[in-house]
This record gives sequence, C-alpha cells and structure tokens, in this order.
Amino acid sequence: MKKPRPYARIRGMRANHLLAALAALLFAAAPARAEWSSCLSGLRAAAAGAGVGQQTIASATNGLAPNDAVSFMDKQPEFTTPVWDYVAGLVDEERVDEGRVLLHQHSRALHAAESRYGVDAPTIVAVWGVESDFGKSFGKRPVVQSLATLACEAPRRNDYWRKEFIAALKVLDHGDIAPEEFYGSWAGAFGHTQFMPSTFLGMAVDLDGDGRRNIASSAADSLGSTANYLRRSGWRAGMPWGFEVRLPEGYSGPSGRKGRQSMGFWQSRGVTRLDGGGLGEGTAALLLPAGRNGPAFLVTKNFDAVYAYNASESYALAICVLSDRLRGRPGIQTPWPTDDPGLSRAERRELQALLTRSGYDVGESDGVIGTKTKEAIADFQSRAGLQRNGRAGLKVLNALRGR
Repeated sequence: MKKPRPYARIRGMRANHLLAALAALLFAAAPARAEWSSCLSGLRAAAAGAGVGQQTIASATNGLAPNDAVSFMDKQPEFTTPVWDYVAGLVDEERVDEGRVLLHQHSRALHAAESRYGVDAPTIVAVWGVESDFGKSFGKRPVVQSLATLACEAPRRNDYWRKEFIAALKVLDHGDIAPEEFYGSWAGAFGHTQFMPSTFLGMAVDLDGDGRRNIASSAADSLGSTANYLRRSGWRAGMPWGFEVRLPEGYSGPSGRKGRQSMGFWQSRGVTRLDGGGLGEGTAALLLPAGRNGPAFLVTKNFDAVYAYNASESYALAICVLSDRLRGRPGIQTPWPTDDPGLSRAERRELQALLTRSGYDVGESDGVIGTKTKEAIADFQSRAGLQRNGRAGLKVLNALRGR
C-alpha cells in the first residue's frame, strides 16, 4: 500500500479544517436563529395584544430576517460630524434654489398648513429639505424589518424599538401606508419628512383630503404633518427661531440651549445683533455650536420646537438657517473656527470626480461621502502630505485641484 504524498495529507487536513470551521459556524448560528425566532414571536404576540390584525402581522413578519440596522446606531452624522461639515452639506445653494421652487410649487398646501397650525412655509420646507432632500432620499430599508432587528438585537433601547415596531404594524393595519411604500432609514423613520411610526400615529394629518394620512406619497400630507408636529412641540406663530449675534471680546458668560434669559439680560452682557442693533423683546438662550470662537446665536422656543424633531443642535441649526435662506436672508456670517471648511454637495461631487480621475475607485460621484470615498481621501492625504483623517474638507479638495 502506497503512503499518501505530503501535499495530499496537507490538502486533506485543510479540507477537514474547513469542514470543522463550517460546522462551528453552523453550530454558532443555530442559537442566534433560535433567539431571533423567539424574539420575533414575542413581537408578534405584543402586536396582537395591541390590537393589530393577524393578517397584517403575518403578512409583515412571515419569513422576516434581521438586516444591518444595528450597525448604524452610533454613526448618525448629526452627532458624529463637525458642525461646519454638517451645515455645509445641508444648507447649500442647490438646496436653497430647489426649496424656493417648491415654496411656489406647493404654495396651496403650505398655505393650508400655515393657516391651520401657525408654522411658516419656509420652516416647513426646510424640514422637508433636511429630512429627505425634498423627497429624493427616503431610505431603502423596510421599516418593519429594521425595527424588528433593532427590537431584538440592538445593544440598548430595546423597549423603544419594540414600541416602534408595534406602531409600524399599526400604520400598515390602518391602511394609511401601503406595504410597498413602507421603506425608510435604518432607524425606521419614513416618508418625505421622516416620521417614526409612533410619531406618525400621533401627529400625521390628511391635508390633501383623500382619506389617508400618507407621508410616503403625498407631499401635502407630509407638509401638514410636519407643521402639526412643530406646533405640538411648542412652535409659536410669528416668533423667529432666533438670530446670529456678536459676543463682546473675551466673553465668558453663560451659554447653552436650556439657559434662556431675557433679551435685556443678554444685552447687559454685551451681546448684540451682527449689525449692532437691539435684541428686541422676549427670552432666548445663547447657542455656541462651535464654542466661543465660532458663530453665536440667540435662540427662542421655536428653535427648541425644531430641536424636538431630532434632538441635535446641529440638525436644528441647519433647518433654521435653511429656512432663513429660503426667506431670502443671508446664511451664517461668522466664520467657523477651522482652517478647513466643510464642502457643499457640489464640491463633494467634484472631490469624488477628481479622486476618480486620480485613479481611485469611489463609485458614483454622488456627493455622499461613504467608506470608499473616505478611504480614497485618506490615501490621497498621506500622499499629499496632509493630515490623514479621511475627511472631505476644503484642504483636500484644493490639493486635488492642484492649488
């Protein structure tokens, strides 16, 4: 009997190792599948107990598997991006120009929303622009699947995600949103102005009068629902959200969104409007989104109403500044405290095109700074002698331009 050749033994060992590894993976996956199945059964039972019809539950959850929603939990740009990058990408000339067109195009619905809820049209349209780029970016993940995944697998807030999952099934059960329309963000927000399901149940309105509250396919319903949300969050008709101010040299007084004081108090501290004029009446808080060396704002309760939509000061500021731009007012006048300003979407597309021309694979030049673009930027920064951080700023764009 011939002895097996050495390479045959090695090949056999590799095959055995591969089979063992595969068996281990399958063994490890079995408990995960069992946990998912058990959790999903519990969610179905909770939905039934909340009054959702069995047909809706079965249709929405039969064969449901988890998706990648959990991986996005700590990557929300409004909390992880420098404020000057965040605002630059959301309040650019493209969004301002399109918003002004839509103000006229949807003037009838906006007038109805403003008359009913007391929220001005530019603010409503600004929310629309920031939330979904005026309906062009709803999100591509099935809402029910994302919320089931988060309810069962998220490392925290499982009770919240469970509540939203049940609310999502109620939305389907009521027939306001068709299953084929029910797509949204990783967190389950959906529609033109990105409502969570529980928010939809409590705040959505049928502004177009067709018998359905459909923020997925009716811009009018979305605009009306947003106005209703802001009013319920404390919006006061006729009150400005706030305005940019100038601080006295060496200011060391109080600041913070919750530290509301009278305008007289701020005036006594040397705070003035940019043009040197008086601050007016009422109360406001001093907002310093980039510290005392950056832009400063006195913000009213209406800023807080916008903040309630998504608890981020960068987010609320972007909406409020965009609403000012839609009214024909200037944007932020004081420079941000950085030597590397953020880029508009047009500039981000240019950056991607220049990276592609330089031999990098960044995919489509769409202005979205994803993993491929960040990796390409980081490599280019190293080659160009710039700080390697993968950030799409003006320095790397100018370097790509050859300046």
